Amino acid sequence: MITPINQLPPGKKVYFASDFHLGVPTPEKSLARERKIVRWLDEIKTDAQAIFLLGDIFDFWFEYRHAIPRGFIRLQGKLAEIADSGIPIYLFTGNHDMWMFDYFPKELNIPIVREPVSVKIGKHIFYIGHGDGLGPKDHTYKLLKRVFANKACQWLFARIHPNVGIGLANFWSRRSRVQNTKSDEVFMGDEEWLVHYCKEVEQRQHHDFYVFGHRHLPLDLPIGEKSRYLNLGEWVNFCSYAVYDGNELSLTYFEKAEA
Repeated sequence: MITPINQLPPGKKVYFASDFHLGVPTPEKSLARERKIVRWLDEIKTDAQAIFLLGDIFDFWFEYRHAIPRGFIRLQGKLAEIADSGIPIYLFTGNHDMWMFDYFPKELNIPIVREPVSVKIGKHIFYIGHGDGLGPKDHTYKLLKRVFANKACQWLFARIHPNVGIGLANFWSRRSRVQNTKSDEVFMGDEEWLVHYCKEVEQRQHHDFYVFGHRHLPLDLPIGEKSRYLNLGEWVNFCSYAVYDGNELSLTYFEKAEA
């Protein structure tokens, strides 16, 4: 599904971002953040070879057969414009927007990716995913994810009228932990579970870079002597993303949010 980029043309870059969590904490703040993301996309489209969006783009998303959540039209329009220009965009599902089905592939020509993937970009091998349910611990969420991914459960939720289903989900999404990132998310050292996961994968197959979202904390950590793990952070507090220029992968910030 993801086309390898065997050679990155001169001056071209590959961009990675995740955890926009559009929809929280209020419609007004979400809209301001959406406008900022569109400005970022306008800036990077001039030299982007590909764009990877690694999940939780929306704080809640469920596609009914004939309805989608209201809003986010500026982002969708910009993504459609970029995809139509020939720049590939890959959209990974996260734990908040795993109920994406065929809307983005059919309407915006943007493929959906549901599991971590290994892909060659330039002269490096990347391992890319959202990051939820990976590594040790988090057993409660892993059980919930199996429920949410169950076709029967999805069918049952789809039977709820959108006004009720989306309204109820939006109520719960306002309790999202991303709003409290600065106080709740701290570096856990040896207990960083995605680091453990990357080391396990690295034992089976070498990758130069491991890129994930979900953690909500920008991180750039070694995985052994020849690999690195980058977590992309999020856009409620950090506005952080990663850029690969064919030689280096680095974390950076866009119009960094005020403290």
